[in-house]
Amino acid sequence: MAVQLSQEQQRWLEAQVTEGHFASLEEAVAVAVSDLMAASEDDLDWAKPLVEAGLAELERGEVIAGEDVLANLKTLVDRSR
Repeated sequence: MAVQLSQEQQRWLEAQVTEGHFASLEEAVAVAVSDLMAASEDDLDWAKPLVEAGLAELERGEVIAGEDVLANLKTLVDRSR
């Protein structure tokens, strides 16, 4: 497969090889594509358990009004001064 890169992309990849980060342009491109694939696969997977836990707390009524949170934070800031 042939891929056309911009001049900026080409220069960046060549610099990475010159600096010794990669053995070749092919390796640099392969790593970049692999990293992109891995990032898109689990982009927000880490957050799903946190969201589920938050929704469960909400269903159980374990919530604090936004105004109360802000008042508590203001109190903490005032005490630290």
